[in-house]
Amino acid sequence: MPSPIDNYRKMVEEPWGRMFYDQIFQQLVLPETPKKKILDFGAGFGITSAYYGKCHDVTAVEPSEEMRNLRVSGSYTLIPQGLDYLSTIAENTYDIVLCHNVIEYVDNRNEILSRLVRVLKPGGILSIIKHNLLGRVMTMAVLPDDPKAALDLLNETPETSMFGSRSVYSQADLESAFGDVMSLSKCYGIRAFFGLSSNNEVKYTEDWYKPMLELETRASTMEEFRKVAFFNHLIYTKREA
Repeated sequence: MPSPIDNYRKMVEEPWGRMFYDQIFQQLVLPETPKKKILDFGAGFGITSAYYGKCHDVTAVEPSEEMRNLRVSGSYTLIPQGLDYLSTIAENTYDIVLCHNVIEYVDNRNEILSRLVRVLKPGGILSIIKHNLLGRVMTMAVLPDDPKAALDLLNETPETSMFGSRSVYSQADLESAFGDVMSLSKCYGIRAFFGLSSNNEVKYTEDWYKPMLELETRASTMEEFRKVAFFNHLIYTKREA
């Protein structure tokens, strides 16, 4: 019987899984040159690492053996560790640090953020993707028709997931942890619309995919839709010393 991780791996190959990554890659565009040093912390299946590893020097840190076993191949260095690995990295090592859908699942959020900032060069970029409370409430109320679960989310009751307990944190929580070290450069929404419909059959057609991606792309920069998107993508820059 497939595990939840197996099912999750299959989902990212589906149109609604691919669209999540298409949005990320549109929002964080990196020129092919000069070559950047990138840390992908909590790299999961390595999809993002493989994409940016085509032109850049990517280190993918992933502690889950099950996810590593299902990873996509690519030109990146895989580190089968977690938080402890960050202590082995010198300060100001990476041009870009990626931390996508990770901080929701940890108890020591501020410690991890501090360590990620430490290894980032001044002027470097920290890309964080996080669950957005209002977007999760809307999705739970609409997609599975589960207002009780939506109310639990609105009451900020921690959820149980395949990765353990999941809590939703805010942009204000991030900025409190960063202090005056980081400045917000860009803020995007991801999945404002495409996760609200259970009609998956239509999602396999180009007549749906192309205009939906265009719609999501336009909505991702509009404040009204960012507030209700399932995810927020926050791009911070480390201030020069």
